[in-house]
Amino acid sequence: MEENPGTGTGRPGRGADIGTKPGGEREAVARIIANQRSLIVRLYARIRFLILRQTFLQEIGQYLPRQGRVLDLGCGFGLFSLYFALDAPERRMVGVDLNRDRIEAANECAKKLGVGNVDYTAQNALDWQGHGQFDAIFMLDLIHHLPKEEVEPFLLRVAELLAAGGTLLLKDVSDRPRYKMWFTLLLDRLMVGAEPIHYWPPAELCALVERLGFTVKRHTINDFLPYPHMLYVCTRAGQSRRDQEPDPRERRSPCPRSSTSKRFTATNSPAG
Repeated sequence: MEENPGTGTGRPGRGADIGTKPGGEREAVARIIANQRSLIVRLYARIRFLILRQTFLQEIGQYLPRQGRVLDLGCGFGLFSLYFALDAPERRMVGVDLNRDRIEAANECAKKLGVGNVDYTAQNALDWQGHGQFDAIFMLDLIHHLPKEEVEPFLLRVAELLAAGGTLLLKDVSDRPRYKMWFTLLLDRLMVGAEPIHYWPPAELCALVERLGFTVKRHTINDFLPYPHMLYVCTRAGQSRRDQEPDPRERRSPCPRSSTSKRFTATNSPAG
């Protein structure tokens, strides 16, 4: 299916409220950075938001419901779940990360900001069961840090957490072109040492997710830095709680590759 390069889905009304007034998005980011627990974390948060710039956040945000439950798996310091919680007060965010210190920092920041529509849990995302289902789930650069054999059972559990018609967003790293992959691998190795890293060929990851009952579209994410970014937009079968029934005249090809969105400007780094 053809996709609008400017909005991803072509669905109206999914933009961020904090971006509707001049400087609104910038102000939200500044508040999140200023309320981090230490100078080091504030510096880290500033770098993360410089790397994952507003256009990237807008592209992710267009797929998230204005109301409902949204899960951020591998949330780190909760930077992006806090951003999306500020974006839509009726959106209920949940963040999960293995690092207890980062989760404590995320909870502290949420309290300082007075953000009441976000909850954080310190637990391995591979084991987390959760309560109830979510309208959307997103993971930023998590999949390639998982052992390859654990990805399918993990995504199967994630699929069970997602409501019918819900959206799963996977931002990850492709294995092509090779020079970009090797550049990214060098930086990943500097950060995680000998931990397992597997950059999935896009067609292979698409096929895996489709076997789990999703319709998948993918975007190549262009960046001025040599990172082979890919965003997978995965929709679970069934009618969502917020959308109308899709047009039956619409024809979909398996894992179509949408036109490259020039608004994507993300770079690879650890989760927020």
